[in-house]
Amino acid sequence: MKFAIFMNPQIPGSGFAAEDNALARRPIGRDVESYQRLLHEVREIAVHADRIGFDALMLTEHHFHSEGFESSVNPLMVLADLAARTERILLAPLGLVLPAWDPIRAAEDVALLDHFCRGRLRLGIARGYQSRWANVLGQRWRSQAARSDGSASDDRNFDVFGELLKIMKLAWTEESLRYRSDVLDYEVPSPYSGIEGWPARDWTARFGAPGELDEEGRIRRVSVIPRPYQDPYPELWQPFTISDRSVRRAASEDIVPWMFTPIPGEHRKKAELYRAEAAAHGRDYRLGEHTGILKIVGMAETREQAIATYGSKMQKDFASFFGPFGYLEVLRTREDDSAVPISPQKGDFRRMAEVQMALIGGPDDVKRGIEAMLTEIPDLEWFGLFMQGQQGVLPLDTVKRNLEMFAREVIPEFRD
Repeated sequence: MKFAIFMNPQIPGSGFAAEDNALARRPIGRDVESYQRLLHEVREIAVHADRIGFDALMLTEHHFHSEGFESSVNPLMVLADLAARTERILLAPLGLVLPAWDPIRAAEDVALLDHFCRGRLRLGIARGYQSRWANVLGQRWRSQAARSDGSASDDRNFDVFGELLKIMKLAWTEESLRYRSDVLDYEVPSPYSGIEGWPARDWTARFGAPGELDEEGRIRRVSVIPRPYQDPYPELWQPFTISDRSVRRAASEDIVPWMFTPIPGEHRKKAELYRAEAAAHGRDYRLGEHTGILKIVGMAETREQAIATYGSKMQKDFASFFGPFGYLEVLRTREDDSAVPISPQKGDFRRMAEVQMALIGGPDDVKRGIEAMLTEIPDLEWFGLFMQGQQGVLPLDTVKRNLEMFAREVIPEFRD
């Protein structure tokens, strides 16, 4: 098994753990000094993770977070900065929210980052679930935030995501591109009939990609440069693969699904669905191979110390921010009244541990949690530490020390 760190970068001093500071600097997301502190912590954690043996570092994409939480505006730019500071760790946006991007600009930026880190890029791609920004940045495609409810807007988001990915793949793999998309009302070149009057027609005819010009000197195709460093392009990952149709598409496209589905038994069901669908497309994976699972991990020297360190801090921010998006539902047990929404008061570390959403405790407690997960999915390829309640909340030295403890005490027990 391989191990990754997944960060929702949080501005230090934001959230309920530092409520007075967050109010005093409101909106803290636009406070220059505070954002510099975030960059410092993300850089320190990335370099530390690279040195102590983690296999990958993953960052989200989110926008407009004036409150300071999930302040990860452009993961490709941040990862370019981290690529220059690290040596071996894989770098992954988890994920690039495709409906917020132009496909050719995205293809170019991804290829550039792949060159910057010389093939250490793994490209996470996502549909986007937060309406505040997904609706604004997706308006060119008439796409709104994914709701995973089968509604018309959800179907539109699903179709837009698939079409954008198709165009990006064409840009990476075709020497020159000519494409018209009815899904997006998008054409390459534009106009699709050809661009007249290209001043450098003789130069392009001699040195450009074959077929860019027709006999009359019109631009009929474009060549997207550079091609990625990896051939044909970086391995694709997708969070959080929960809906069955997303699992099926991930399998059909050979995308690594990252699952955050803590309800007992659901991990295996999704992994089995992925394996079966991959087999239908000619790929024979073992159960859990080419698959990742994310867990919140709160580890300290002892279980008592872990509870004291993570308990209250994890509960309040998680319940208050993620709760309204429906994440508290994954804390539901059979004993809960199915007609009553999960109360934020139930979103504490005890319930998280009970439903296996979080591994809380000392190294032995965490190892037992991973062992139980491997009993369910024996050939799981990736395990991701979701750093909820850590970076931006705990002192940086504490975060680094706990990551080092995980790398020293846990990783060697499960390393391939």
